Amino acid sequence: MKIELHELTVREIAEDYVDNAENGVVGYGGKLNIRPPYQREFVYNNEKRDAVIETIIKGFPLNVMYWVKNSDDEFEVLDGQQRTISFCQYINGEFSLNKRAFHNLTKTEQQQILDYKVMVYFCEGNDKEKLDWFETINIAGEKLTRQELRNAVYTGPWLSNAKHIFSKRDCVAYKMGNKYLNGESIRQDYLETTLKWINNGEVEDYMSKHQHDPNANELHSYFRKVIDWIEMTFIKYRKEMKGIDWGTLYNQYKDDIFDTAALEQEISELMADDDVTSKKGIYHYVLTRQEKYLSVRAFDNRMKRAAYERQNGICSKCGKHFEIEQMEADHITPWSAGGKTLAENCQMLCRDCNRRKSDI
Repeated sequence: MKIELHELTVREIAEDYVDNAENGVVGYGGKLNIRPPYQREFVYNNEKRDAVIETIIKGFPLNVMYWVKNSDDEFEVLDGQQRTISFCQYINGEFSLNKRAFHNLTKTEQQQILDYKVMVYFCEGNDKEKLDWFETINIAGEKLTRQELRNAVYTGPWLSNAKHIFSKRDCVAYKMGNKYLNGESIRQDYLETTLKWINNGEVEDYMSKHQHDPNANELHSYFRKVIDWIEMTFIKYRKEMKGIDWGTLYNQYKDDIFDTAALEQEISELMADDDVTSKKGIYHYVLTRQEKYLSVRAFDNRMKRAAYERQNGICSKCGKHFEIEQMEADHITPWSAGGKTLAENCQMLCRDCNRRKSDI
């Protein structure tokens, strides 16, 4: 990994500054992409924006910035976007400070701002080196997410298209799947989640393979299929469906045929079952049949003590005596067979017997 510290003036960085929908946000003579695909929109409020200009006017140091140097000798801002846009906007006349715009300043005051020196690290290296470095320096301000850091490495036409689909406000993925996914599209949560789904958690591997693809149609198509499968399989929406690992379930069960009406009836009954403490886990359970997803309500200490006294400390399976601390509560009639977590359905087993019963 090659890292070089450079001293640049505000004048150099703000040269040919442009901020529009067609050309994006660029500066440094057109060689600096100030808002690359992994960066968020400009979020500084007026107070923070003004503080940047006041810092420059007073000659105080701004925090060091980090630029990614690309193979074509152009750069992208990794850390420092908000500060860079703040002073570029001021020089460009987009706001005033203390009722004085840049053009209202004296020539001396203007030169002082333009000659102000900014410390910038130029970073270049292979994909892994850059990602490791970015994670190391991602310590100031509002941190980049893991996916935003990946986007800093795997830039290209594929990422630009993927961001358009998954990472904009009110993007296609948000409109289709916001009921089912956690997080924010603009913080790359939707993109990261879908990448994990499509490639079994290997996000960097998928991005590396597809970095130079002309578009992200494959990922978009996969996402549509997952959402369609959810809505065709589970015919009634409930708030508990948000944030489930849907892609993993789709990958495993997409080819199975379900009686959707029967599935909905079972889900409805489980939702009403007080013993089921993880309502979100119901959707995993009806597909996998693994009770661990339901977090079935356990017997409380009062129920355990009552069963222990009723049994005189004798394990219901092996007939041996144990102290209560050496025993575990068990459903006499299993929950799966309709047994409830009630005192009359509680028995105490020694740990070995309970473990053997659980393994059956």
